[in-house]
Amino acid sequence: MIKFKKILCPVDHSECSYLALKYAASLALKDEAKLYIMHVIDTRAYDTEIYKFSPYNLDEATMSKIHADLLKSAPEGTTDLLEVETIVEKGIPFNEIVNAGEKLGVDIIVIGTHGRSGLAQVMMGSVAEKVVRKASCPVLTVRIPPSANIV
Repeated sequence: MIKFKKILCPVDHSECSYLALKYAASLALKDEAKLYIMHVIDTRAYDTEIYKFSPYNLDEATMSKIHADLLKSAPEGTTDLLEVETIVEKGIPFNEIVNAGEKLGVDIIVIGTHGRSGLAQVMMGSVAEKVVRKASCPVLTVRIPPSANIV
């Protein structure tokens, strides 16, 4: 059985992202692994003044809150087992995620995907799909089924 030591979970404000974070935290708790929570501000779409208005971009204060909330939501008595580091980078998301995975030497990347296909895939792309193709480690993609009613 594989035991993870380092897990990278890129996040944004999407439901898919938060579901991926739950999976990543669960794996980290199970294996007593270090969890890296990462957000990339896409510099192709946002300059440093405009990015903060995008619903998918998080600043360092929000990342710290996610970190604190994750620790609070961990099962009682396990927070000492969950080692978490938050990372905020600027650049092209899939490049920064892949580079961070290699630099940190992670065992797995857990990433949410919107499951775009067809024209949406061509026009908007898929960060998760590019990470799967480029990463040097396994990638677990997490997608919310279209029929799910998640609030």
